[in-house]
Amino acid sequence: MRPLIGLTSSTHTHPETGHEWVGQHRDYLAAVEKQGGLPVLLPLVRTPEEAAELLRRLDGLLLTGGGDPDPHLWGEDPHPALGEVEPERDRAEVLLARQALALGMPILAICRGMQILAVAAGGSLWQDIPSQVPGAIQHRQRAPRWYPGHRIQVAPGSRLAALLGEGEHRVNSFHHQAVRDLPPGFRVTAIAPDGVVEAFEATGSRFVMAVQWHPESFAGRGGEFDALFRAHVEAARAYREGRGA
Repeated sequence: MRPLIGLTSSTHTHPETGHEWVGQHRDYLAAVEKQGGLPVLLPLVRTPEEAAELLRRLDGLLLTGGGDPDPHLWGEDPHPALGEVEPERDRAEVLLARQALALGMPILAICRGMQILAVAAGGSLWQDIPSQVPGAIQHRQRAPRWYPGHRIQVAPGSRLAALLGEGEHRVNSFHHQAVRDLPPGFRVTAIAPDGVVEAFEATGSRFVMAVQWHPESFAGRGGEFDALFRAHVEAARAYREGRGA
């Protein structure tokens, strides 16, 4: 039986009818399926009890990309460059992230997902890299989604280095916010040339990994970052077996 990987969803509105639905980019689903996982799109849960009930049925959590988290989550007022926020999605993902951490469930967090994970665990974000980070490079690339637009340095001795190799890599980049203060129990595992955090992971043996780029965009183009999804699916399988599911 394939491990069940829960993927967080985003709210979309039809431009003509105004009808709303929740969904996610198919690249996430394809990347999980390619590595033997069974992706499941998650609803926007409203309470810790709903989050816990849902996660008890899953083997892993994938926090997906999207728009800007609300700075209220880490005690700040909105910066002028703040984009559109989704309060219901923010609430749901923070609840899911906190419950998954409490359960010891394997977590892979991507772009916005990395930011949500940091905030849910007690960290904070830069609301706008261009105006708040001195010497910032371009993090919202004007290139195809699959194109690796800038360099990162992967820290030696990290789980990320074991999967991708330490040293320099190139990644795609579509964000203007980033992790500022890392929460306790995590360590930075990759940075951009301007010092922006590009990846972090939990200390210890838990599989909790976050990356700021979009590895799912490479799944159908050579699979340069397939190892991230493979490791997450393998950790989810071990998690399921460990609880006797």
